[in-house]
Amino acid sequence: MKLKLAVMAVAALAMASLPMMAHHSFAAEYETKQITVKGKFVKMEWINPHSWVQIEVTAPDGTVSQWKGETPPPNGLYRNGWRKDSLKVGETIEIVGNPAKDGTTHLWASQVRLLDRPAQANGQPATLGFGSRPPGEGPQPAGAKGK
Repeated sequence: MKLKLAVMAVAALAMASLPMMAHHSFAAEYETKQITVKGKFVKMEWINPHSWVQIEVTAPDGTVSQWKGETPPPNGLYRNGWRKDSLKVGETIEIVGNPAKDGTTHLWASQVRLLDRPAQANGQPATLGFGSRPPGEGPQPAGAKGK
C-alpha cells in the first residue's frame, strides 16, 4: 500500500512538472538582433501557448517563402487591441521581430505594421503591438515597461 502511494506521488509530481519543462528560453531560440519581414498576410493562428501570424514573402528574384511570426497567446493579443478581424488576408504587412537561431523562417514578433492602412497622425504606419513583457522575457517594445 505504501509503495503504491509513493509511486502515485512520484507520478503526480512528474506530470505537474511537464508544463514547466515545455516553456523555452527566449535567448535559446531567438537572435538578439531584430529584423523586418514584409509580405502578404496569409492567416492568423489564435492558439495557446503562442499565436502565429503567417505571411508570404516574395524575394527580389521572385522566389516565395512562408514566414511565421510567433506572438503572445490570444488573451494577450486581445488585451492589446487585437481582434480576429484585425488582419485581412492578402494585405501587405511587416513583422518586426527576432529571427530564429536555427535559420528557419520564423521569428518572435514584437510588432506588426499594417502597410495598406492609413498612416497614423505622426506619419508612421498603422501598427498592432503586443504591450510590455516581463523583464527578461525577450526585448521590450519601444516605450514599454515590464510589470
